[in-house]
Amino acid sequence: MANENRISVLWINHSESDDLVMDQLANKGIAIRKVSLSDLDGILSDQFQLAIINLSNNLDSLRVVQNHQKFLESSLPILARVSRDEFELGIEAMKRGVSNVIASDVDNVNEISTLIKSYALARDTSSSFVFADPISRKLLALTQRVAAADVAVLLSGPTGTGKEVMARVIHESSSRHKGPFVAFNCAALPENLAEDMLFGHEKGSFTGALSSQAGLFEQAQGGTIFLDEIGEMPLHLQVKLLRVLQEKKVTRLGGQKMIDLDIRIVAATNKELKKAILNREFREDLYFRLSAFKLTITALTERPLDIIPLAEQFLNGEASPNLSDAVKSQLLNYSWPGNVRELQNVITRALVLANGQMIEARHLIFDDIQLDDVTDTSEQRNFSHTDNAIHFNKKVLEPESTESLSNVIRNSEYRTIMSALENTRSRDQAARLLGISTRTLRHKLQRLREDGMAVTRAYAR
Repeated sequence: MANENRISVLWINHSESDDLVMDQLANKGIAIRKVSLSDLDGILSDQFQLAIINLSNNLDSLRVVQNHQKFLESSLPILARVSRDEFELGIEAMKRGVSNVIASDVDNVNEISTLIKSYALARDTSSSFVFADPISRKLLALTQRVAAADVAVLLSGPTGTGKEVMARVIHESSSRHKGPFVAFNCAALPENLAEDMLFGHEKGSFTGALSSQAGLFEQAQGGTIFLDEIGEMPLHLQVKLLRVLQEKKVTRLGGQKMIDLDIRIVAATNKELKKAILNREFREDLYFRLSAFKLTITALTERPLDIIPLAEQFLNGEASPNLSDAVKSQLLNYSWPGNVRELQNVITRALVLANGQMIEARHLIFDDIQLDDVTDTSEQRNFSHTDNAIHFNKKVLEPESTESLSNVIRNSEYRTIMSALENTRSRDQAARLLGISTRTLRHKLQRLREDGMAVTRAYAR
């Protein structure tokens, strides 16, 4: 029975020196499968909660993994291990979308275990959504009723509220629960690659098509296909998707045969699609096809009774540290612009900083990022793991005395920013490490200086 709850991790480019780390992780309930780059074709990415890859000198191996078909079709988080003397390589890996970076030349089994368990929880639908608040309970009841009717569903709500989790709830509460659940992010790939992935292709249909390939619609036969960020789908693909919905058939690229489909479509968006229709960015007929039933997921602050239960579920189980009363108060009083996703990031950072001890207010580091200061969505993604990479910092200072909650937050942010500046050669590099824009970093430094913190004018300008 114990093995049923083991976390499975794919370890790519392992070395003999990793064997001891792997054995210690196995003792913590984490099953490791070692694989080389040449053996990726033989693995199924959906059997794992996390991939770990050893990087050395360059990002070539990471490019191979990220461009591999099975990784393109999954949302498998990737943890990169790099040597401390290859600090710049770690930054570049984060910029390319790696979920986390950790030093490979130190004894860091506890850090790796903590991160693995955090990401495993994020992929476990039973631990990713809490229905404690009355608003959430009403949504769950309505969702289960909708799941019983085999109709298309459109999920709307702010970024990070858990729309994919709700899509899985719909799937698992329906008569299709024994079938596959296939997720696809409509904004993740260029139009030509997205078309190939969705509809598949026949052998010889284009250069490099050496064999026939079923698309995601076919792979979802008997189950559910989840189309995330549907508002970002190009108009050309919207036309093809509308035809699939109307005819319940799909034709592969380069093919003539129409393949019958038995699938349910659940789409999600954080955009106002009616406004997109007025701007001629989204087809009105497709909107009505997708929204046979529309469910709206509210922001986390509008369902405050979910906050603490969610935070406790992100704490990795029975052996995890507890939240202090001060921490709970801060979590309840924070605005959560990033919703559940941001809450998970905050708890993940706190787990790393607390190192197995009770989580106190000094361990909380909030994003506190103004979206209009962000010039690239990747900056938001990278910043969400700022302190997961805390092992690159030279030191983490403890407060010398009891402070007010606002001072704790300010001092924690100050320590993190100054550590990034100390460990990089320029303010631009520090901003990249923190996952924020240089402009945002400049504003933060100026604000800290105005609050009396020790920030030189060179940094604050």
